[in-house]
Amino acid sequence: MRTAVTLCRVPEASAGPFVFHDDLETGFRRAAEAGFDAVELFLPGPDEVTVDEIKALQDRHSLGIAAVGTGAGMVVHGLSLTDPDPARRESALAFIGSMIDFGGALGAPAILGSMQGRHGGGMSREQALDALASSLRSAGERAGRLGLPFIYEPLNRYETNLFNEAATAAEFLREGGIGNVVLLADLFHMAIEERDIADAIRETGSLLGHVHWADSNRRAMGFGHTDPEPIAKALAETGFAGYLSAEVLPLPSPDEAARQTVDSVADWFRAPPTPAQRP
Repeated sequence: MRTAVTLCRVPEASAGPFVFHDDLETGFRRAAEAGFDAVELFLPGPDEVTVDEIKALQDRHSLGIAAVGTGAGMVVHGLSLTDPDPARRESALAFIGSMIDFGGALGAPAILGSMQGRHGGGMSREQALDALASSLRSAGERAGRLGLPFIYEPLNRYETNLFNEAATAAEFLREGGIGNVVLLADLFHMAIEERDIADAIRETGSLLGHVHWADSNRRAMGFGHTDPEPIAKALAETGFAGYLSAEVLPLPSPDEAARQTVDSVADWFRAPPTPAQRP
């Protein structure tokens, strides 16, 4: 199973659930030293750093780019796809589009999380879902032209009132004919919302494209009370081949959170020994 670790360069998100907040050179180095396969980038925007600079860091540290976040559109600019103001919705979609293009140049999909927004404040649920569906179709088409999916993340009830459960989000995509959009299973959000995380993963099936491997308290897996065994079995049963990414708090320290994540993935996804290795 491929692993990734979050690297945040957005000052406004300094208290967020990201393992590394270093400059890019240091963050890439620490990710490689911890044994990750890739980094998941959370940047202020597509102009923070050039694609060539990222590619040079990848080559230097032998790391992939698992995904790029779009949350700075909300955190920095206050934009969402369900804003009552059509001009603000248009600006939100434009920002997401710029991050899709940036990620596409790196072979990495973009993630929609906080920028999905919520209904209320002049936006009915029906209106908000219509706006979300339209934006997801547009994002999926744009990403598809780059040969990549677009990733949509259901969040817990404290962060959105649109979709909190994987199955209802999957149904929304399927029934709405929203193509080239896959779901992100964030185990922290799921620990709040799902009756059974493993069953929810099975119900998501082929629509599952990315996993945030986080424990119930948003710390590294193994530092909370989530049982990873049934989740690992469900991921294996569905044939999941994406990244397990550590979007977790850097506690008790960034390096310890990174090490715990790598160890937990090895514990639950270690390949069986080959015949030559068996005693």
